[in-house]
Order: sequence, then structure tokens, then C-alpha cells
Amino acid sequence: MKAMILAAGKGTRIRPITNIMPKPMIPIMQKPVMEFLVELLRQHGFDQIMVNVSHLSEEIENYFRDGQKFGVQMAYSFEGYIEDGKLVGEALGSAGGLKKIQDFSPFFDDTFVVLCGDALIDLDLTHVVRWHREKGSLATVVTKTVPREEVSSYGVVVTDAEDRIVQFQEKPSVAAALSNQINTGIYIFEPEVLDFIPSGGQYDIGSQLFPQLVAAGAPFYAIAMDFQWVDIGKVPDYWRAIQGVLTGQIKNVRVPGQEVRPGVFTGLNVSVNWDRVQVTGPVYVGGMTRIEDGATLIGPTMIGPNCHICDRATIERSIIFEYSRLQDVRLVDKLVFGRYCVDKLGTAIDLQAAALDWLITDSRQLNHRLTPTEVLNLRASG
Repeated sequence: MKAMILAAGKGTRIRPITNIMPKPMIPIMQKPVMEFLVELLRQHGFDQIMVNVSHLSEEIENYFRDGQKFGVQMAYSFEGYIEDGKLVGEALGSAGGLKKIQDFSPFFDDTFVVLCGDALIDLDLTHVVRWHREKGSLATVVTKTVPREEVSSYGVVVTDAEDRIVQFQEKPSVAAALSNQINTGIYIFEPEVLDFIPSGGQYDIGSQLFPQLVAAGAPFYAIAMDFQWVDIGKVPDYWRAIQGVLTGQIKNVRVPGQEVRPGVFTGLNVSVNWDRVQVTGPVYVGGMTRIEDGATLIGPTMIGPNCHICDRATIERSIIFEYSRLQDVRLVDKLVFGRYCVDKLGTAIDLQAAALDWLITDSRQLNHRLTPTEVLNLRASG
């Protein structure tokens, strides 16, 4: 069976993380979010997966390659062009990406699934496809109920008594919303739906294709499902997702590594004396990370591999990406990666611009504790 993962977006709402990686590659406990989707598709018999790519496309292609190590077949459709010898991403929109693949060669020849590449889900795809076929649907949208006060963050789907879609509302106000069923970005399509998409340009599924299907009176349905759906669209979403994994609220993602103390998990060869570190789980520490005596770790916290946590550092409810070296710093509800420190609401600090990069550095640059003179020199150079 065939499927499509939409992975061409620039991820502007989750910047600055997507300055250095495409959104589908954002790690959930050291595993890209898109890998969970590939595993889900394989579990339900979808073993031929097409992926449209654009922004930082090589990161996705080099990781998944032809899919054989994941038990599937995968291929990629690049959206963009080359300028001055460099790839420049220019996404065609979710529907435009589908049409480009079909125009190249008719890949979609039977019922197929389309997933956005930036969400954690545990959906029973087999049931949804069966329901879609029983309805005789041309296109089916998987919806989920959200509290009414949250509808303004999503596309709202309005159906009749037979689950036929009659209207869409894009991020309506709470007062104007006609439903609290929201579009999850999970679709079941028949190949004929591609006849509604024009060739050679940008076209969107939600804002253009779906209203066209409604206007045409096509057999277009929504199936409301109660399932785990964790959108990684914005920094606060990502922060909550990691918190949810560590606390056990997200059931289909396990904390990796070995449990060395209750609620404390580590990868390989972590250098630490747990009797001389203040730690309150749940905490995950990646392999080859050094934690000095006197450091404080308060969960839910994830520390990536190859980090160096110095003795006076305190990390609380935070996410630390790989190769981070934290000196005399207290981080609460933060994300640290590269040259950025971001709070859980998405406000970013450029550590170099703020002259704070002497506190948070790359662990590969320094292998000893800074002396007071070195600290002064780094401050002066910043």
C-alpha cells in the first residue's frame, strides 16, 4: 500500500530549531518525529512511501535513504531549484506536491494515506481506511475533538449527520466556530482526487483542494477518532511533547536507555557519580555525556548525547540538545541547541549576540573548566 508524508515546509513557526534541521527531523528522545510515522505506516501495511522535501532536504534524504533499514520503500520529490550552486527550497504546497509526483509518473493508483511529517500519532490507520472505503469516499479527513477554547488554533471541520463535510473554518474565533472537530492533517484519498489539483504550481490541501471538493459535491467525509495526536508545530508544542514522553503521558514513545535509578535513564557510558549529583526524575541523559559533581538535574528533563554539565549548573524541566556544554547557569523551562537558548513559549536568545556563549558552549570546543581569566577573555571577545 502507498502513502505520502508531507515534509517540504520550512517550519517557520518552530524557528529557530528549524534553522538547523527540517521539522520532520526534530528529535523525540533521540529519534526524528518522522521516523515514528514511518514505523506507524509500516505497521499498517503501507510499505511504499513517497516524501516531498524542500527545506534542508538532504537531512531527511540522508537519514531515511531508500527506507530499507525501516522495512519500507521510500523515494523523494524535491521542490525548489539550484541557485549559485546551492539548493533553494520552494515548496509547492501540500496538494501541489502530490500533483507533481503524479504528473512525473502515476504513483498513486489506489487508496493512499497522506500524513503531515511533524506529528506523533497512534492512529489505527487500518480502521480508518476500511471506514473510508465503506463510505465510498473520495477523500476522508481524520478529525479530533478539542476543547472549544482551543479551536482558534486549528482548522475546524463541519459535517452533517452522515459525516459528510459541508464546511471548513480556518482558525475561527471561539464564538464563530461551528464545531470543535479539528483537522489533524491525516487524509485518506482515492487517486481521482488528484484530478481536482492543477499542475505546475502551488496548491494547498486545506485551503484550496478541500473547499473545491465541497463546492463540487464530491463524496468527502470526516471520521472523528479518539487517538493520541501531538502536533510539533511550534516550540511550546515540542516542549510539551518531550515533557509528555518523560512523564509517561505519551504512551507510544518510550524513554530510551537504561534506568539507572528510579526515573533516571541514561545512554551508553555516561560519566557521572550519582551520589554527588542532585537529581529528581524523570530525567534522560544521552550517551557519552559528562555530569560533574554538584550539578542539579530536575525533571522532566532531557539531556542529549555528548554534553558536558558543569558542577554549578542547574537544569530544570528543560531540553538540552547534543554537544552542549553548560557552565555556571540555571536553566528552567528552556531548550538549548547550538547558539540558541529558547524558553518554552518560543522566545529565543542568540547566545553569541547576547554575549552569553561563555556560559553555554559546544562541548567539543572545550575539554576543561574555564579559569576566571579565560572567562574574562571570552566575555571580552564576545
